[in-house]
Amino acid sequence: MTEPVTLDRKGIAARIPHQGNMCLLAGVDAWDADAIRCRATSHRDADNPLRDDRGLPATSAIEYAAQAMAVHGALLATPGETPRAGFLASVRGVEIAVERLDTVAADLDIRAERITGNDNQILYSLTVAADGRVLVSGRAAVILDAGALGAGGLSGNQS
Repeated sequence: MTEPVTLDRKGIAARIPHQGNMCLLAGVDAWDADAIRCRATSHRDADNPLRDDRGLPATSAIEYAAQAMAVHGALLATPGETPRAGFLASVRGVEIAVERLDTVAADLDIRAERITGNDNQILYSLTVAADGRVLVSGRAAVILDAGALGAGGLSGNQS
């Protein structure tokens, strides 16, 4: 059986470690081997766990994109196998066009596109937009199975 092209929040939560209100995504609208497009409404929720006393900072968009990348990895995993754990190692070239996300009335459109990668690391471009306006964009490096890398180093050779 092949994976569905779209997923709802329940399908997302079944594939990533983020549960309860920390699962920020409402749905996967499309995906393929190179990219994923998700939707979110939780930026408007008063109980969003990323909110502070001023609201939901725009930098929270990075977590939305990281969850999209996690779902993408899970969807690409071999059926029946546990997806490899990924850790956000860095974000670069981040451009932020708004101060807060909780003031955005429209649903968030989260996109992550694989730029390059190998078995241990992936570089994604990320975009979080609403109503066709880019709110946050940048690049993110994801390290897969970071615990295993610690045992042998990135080169597989430690002295």
